Amino acid sequence: MADHGGGADSSGPIRRSRLAEYAELADADVSPVAPASPEASEAEDVARRRREFAAVLGEFRRTAVLLPLDADETPLTTDYGGIRWILAFSNESALARFAIARGEGEREWAYQRVLGARLLDAGVPAVGVPCGVALDAASGAEGVLFPPVAGIVPDAAAVDVMNEEASQ
Repeated sequence: MADHGGGADSSGPIRRSRLAEYAELADADVSPVAPASPEASEAEDVARRRREFAAVLGEFRRTAVLLPLDADETPLTTDYGGIRWILAFSNESALARFAIARGEGEREWAYQRVLGARLLDAGVPAVGVPCGVALDAASGAEGVLFPPVAGIVPDAAAVDVMNEEASQ
């Protein structure tokens, strides 16, 4: 992983992310199936997970998050899986856990507060490469990824829309 995208090779083709496959699974039509069948319980589980993620996304969009800044006052990012991730934190405790996990808990961390919706709608497209938001990195199961797919980021920055347009 490279902070601020420093180690990513952006000259080659963009590999299809597993996140795009996850998004396709989430967008798959859930047809009614008899309740006793295994397909019904799987379809219900997919529908439940979609509703839960939609609620988390809605809360994120309405909430101000902390963006740690580097020395140039640029938001801290990391590249992973062909995606650049803007690191955001729900509160100072989550940011402190991240700093400690990096072995940088003793230094002062500059940050700015940004509304989640503004980060997804303006910050992600401004990066210029496939980009999502990683909320509360180093917080274990409490962390959430908001991948660059339609319905989360603007279509112009969504990798699933870009892949679809490229194949036409």
